[in-house]
Amino acid sequence: MKKLALMFTLLLPLLANAQGQAVPRSLDHMRGATPLAETTKPPALVNPDNSDVKRQRNYAMQPPIIPHKIENYQVDKSANRCMMCHARTRTQESQAPMISVTHFQNRDGNFLAELSPRRYFCLQCHVPQANLEPLVPNQFKDVDTILNQAAPVAPAKKK
Repeated sequence: MKKLALMFTLLLPLLANAQGQAVPRSLDHMRGATPLAETTKPPALVNPDNSDVKRQRNYAMQPPIIPHKIENYQVDKSANRCMMCHARTRTQESQAPMISVTHFQNRDGNFLAELSPRRYFCLQCHVPQANLEPLVPNQFKDVDTILNQAAPVAPAKKK
């Protein structure tokens, strides 16, 4: 059965061409994506928000957005530049918010004396922000907006 399926898969393009139909080169081609062999020009880099103002979160448990530049920050297995300000022992001096207590828990929920290795690479969850127009239309509403929208008034019951 596997041999039959493989043979059908290999012969399908030939059968389609024999009938005069064009066969797409790949799924990416069908979606209109640029082929991998072609080079595209990336969008220009923009300056990230550097206002140092905390932004409102859109949903519960959303990681806070980084409100400052992080260019040239070293965050690798040898050093974590974020901890120079956000470590528990540095927040009074830096006035930066301390990292969440959840960052001191291991995968079993036990608290550690130091930052958990699984929470060490800050940029996996926390990102800098730039003031740009969305790339695609978006009608996202945070939960407070949805809860505070006026509920439709139900028609009065007749007696």
